[in-house]
Amino acid sequence: MENQQQVAGELFTKSFTWTIQNVSKLKTQKLYSEVFLVGDWKWRILVFPKGNNVKQLSLYLEVVDASDLPFLWTRYAQFSLTVVNQRSSNMSITKETEHEFNASESDWGFTSFMPLNEFVVGKKFVRNDKCIIEARVAVRKVDIKNFEDQGTGSSAPKEPSKQEARVPKPLSLDSVQVPHSSVPVTTPTSEQVQANVKLEQVLSFQDAPRTGEVCTKPTDIPVDPSIVKGLEEVLSTTDGKLMDFRGLGKIERAFVPLLEEVCSLHPSLIECQKKRSRTYIEWAFTALGRVLHFLKTTKVKDMTLDTCERVQLLWEELETFKFDLCWLEPYVQSALDVKKLVERAGVVKKQRDGVDALEMEVKRLRARLAVAELDLEVAKRDLAKVDEGFGETDMNRELGYGRH
Repeated sequence: MENQQQVAGELFTKSFTWTIQNVSKLKTQKLYSEVFLVGDWKWRILVFPKGNNVKQLSLYLEVVDASDLPFLWTRYAQFSLTVVNQRSSNMSITKETEHEFNASESDWGFTSFMPLNEFVVGKKFVRNDKCIIEARVAVRKVDIKNFEDQGTGSSAPKEPSKQEARVPKPLSLDSVQVPHSSVPVTTPTSEQVQANVKLEQVLSFQDAPRTGEVCTKPTDIPVDPSIVKGLEEVLSTTDGKLMDFRGLGKIERAFVPLLEEVCSLHPSLIECQKKRSRTYIEWAFTALGRVLHFLKTTKVKDMTLDTCERVQLLWEELETFKFDLCWLEPYVQSALDVKKLVERAGVVKKQRDGVDALEMEVKRLRARLAVAELDLEVAKRDLAKVDEGFGETDMNRELGYGRH
């Protein structure tokens, strides 16, 4: 078992090597490695030697003791998993990905890592009845509370600290990496996503106080759980990446330029939040960023009843954070007024469709009338000819029988 760690750029990276002995004698469906530490967090490798309901070696990275972590915890990591080719290391098989681990997805990886016959045959990956699996895990330095203790000279692992609750990234339906559970993965419905987001908004501030932060009581955060409907639709318009905003917290990258602009014009936006916890500030400026991003990227022609309802919900959410928004309210109200125009446009369209239908019916009836008029003229001419011949006949004369 080997550990190797390094600090590079904005990520803290650590490598871990796991040697599995007596591979041919394994009877268990799944097997866990020893626990290793990256940042403040404990991890381990999970392998299904005979496949997770597939004829493939299944390999995952797992967060340890996930059930003991704070409610709505998340942990972002970039990681790679490697099955070492013991004959030729440059022929080893490596797969890499990134994921925002959370309570419902505490493990992530590859159900179909490599075919089982390729894994066990040829004495390349299983040699002398042992195999070697390597994990390389990178976490964000800004997420590490005990970063100073994570240097290359540290040997004693630290207990992981509670992490701040963050909004999970939306699930990518195209991702080939899946949780290890053998239960079929189903796509969450819009209603389920909305329910999860609402619950998160209400409870995310009720965790124990974070290191170096002021504990904020739930009653200090008047967040109404009914106003976050449609949040996933707003987030889907951004790339989901975070960046620092004036040292106050991590905010969606797409929101930061907009926030910089308005905070330069309205310094009170920052002043009124300085005594809040970091988590609260991140939520507050994220809510403000959502509204600004919506107003910036949405055109009048794009407004529908659904988008009008969405901006109403975003505005109500933003108001709960007690910003001075007198400067922004007219623009939001103008956007909401479009709802009346949209509704009126719907009525006008319905009436226009009705008029168009009547015009088509009139044209059809006129065409039929023209044909009928033509038929009438022909009938009149035929009748005139008949009348003309019939008029020369003496109706009172005898029919006769040839007598003079």
